[in-house]
This record gives sequence, C-alpha cells and structure tokens, in this order.
Amino acid sequence: MMKPLAEREITITRTFDAPRALVFKAWTDAKVLAQWWGPQGFTNPVCEIDPQVGGALRIHMRAPDGSIMWGKFVYREIVRPERMVLVNSFSDEAGNLTRHPMSPTWPLEMLSTFLFAEEQGRTTVTIKWVPLNADETERKTFNAARPGMQQGWTGTLDQLAKYLAKA
Repeated sequence: MMKPLAEREITITRTFDAPRALVFKAWTDAKVLAQWWGPQGFTNPVCEIDPQVGGALRIHMRAPDGSIMWGKFVYREIVRPERMVLVNSFSDEAGNLTRHPMSPTWPLEMLSTFLFAEEQGRTTVTIKWVPLNADETERKTFNAARPGMQQGWTGTLDQLAKYLAKA
C-alpha cells in the first residue's frame, strides 16, 4: 500500500531577508536564476525560462569538475508571486527527458511545489518535492536520498541567500 503524499514528499522551508516580489523574481528570471541555482561552485551557462502554464525552465548546470547536467522544469501552475507548481526532470540538451546521470533508478519526473509567503518584509519559501508516476524502485531511491536532497537544497538556498543579500 502506498504511503500518503505527506509521508512521501520532502518539504524544505527557508526564510530570506528579502521581499516576496524579489524572491519570486529570483526563481522566474533566467538571468537572475543562472547566478545562484545549484550547489556552490556550479555554473549555469544556459538558463531559459518561460514562466507560464505549459512553459518551461531549461537549465544547463556545470559542476566544478566540468561534468554537465541538463534540467527541464515544466510549469503546471504559476500564481505570481505566491506559488509555482512544476514537473522537473533531468534532460538532454534538446529537452528530452533522461535519467539522473548518477542514479539510474531516480524518478524520471518530480512534482515540485514552491510557496512564497511574506511577513514583515521577509519571505519564507516552502518547497515540496515528490516523485511523479514513479514505480516502487524509484520511490525507494527517492526516500533513501532524503539526507542528500536536504543537503543539496540547503546549498542551493545558501546561494540564493547570498544573491538576495547583494540584490
């Protein structure tokens, strides 16, 4: 029997000392996102965003060792500046879905929900991430990777915090 959604998803929350409009823009403006996306040391030579339902974010991440990964995020819902829902996947340069380059049993698609809440000039971002259309092996891979995903998202959000502090 499948676990309820709340037990399967990963939820990450981070508060930034920046207004919601600026934080939301950091997630939806290609020139801005390319400056902070990914773990420290990664660069994003290609970043294209069409932030509307059915539109996509396409990003090329280059690791410090020179290895590359492509990502594709298709927008299902966008409510500015409150919420985004997207399906994210690894892809090839042409945008065709591919498996994780280091984990052949990683889910092919992930459903990601990003919530942006502002209070007194500070913005809390809540990220909910869950496998989409995954089989049992993919769900097990996802669940086993929780600590690494928490660490990865922490590094990425640290990069966002550094960007926002300069913006």
